[in-house]
Amino acid sequence: MRREAEISSGGARLVVLGSAGLTEGFSLIGAEVYPDADHAKVEEVLALLVKDGSEALVLLESNLAHAGGHWLNRLRNEGGRIVVTELPPLSAPHDYAPAVDDVVRAVLGPDALK
Repeated sequence: MRREAEISSGGARLVVLGSAGLTEGFSLIGAEVYPDADHAKVEEVLALLVKDGSEALVLLESNLAHAGGHWLNRLRNEGGRIVVTELPPLSAPHDYAPAVDDVVRAVLGPDALK
């Protein structure tokens, strides 16, 4: 498992938190992974990214992305050098509906995504 201390590149970090099955694939491409992460781990990792000034793309499995928390909410509202987005659960990808779908329907009408 690659952690932040092992990353020596000066570029943006790819950080993935979620189930072990989901994170395993991302570890193969060199992402920092936190398998079977919980909401506390998400907050811990996000706080470290902010405090050390990292640039990062953080991918959260949907159950973690919807949990909220101080750092998660702050980063979503601020934008900037840390981008947080969500991934569908590995076990049910067809049940996934991104939050942006509701915004698109509100702006363009209920049939916009059909």
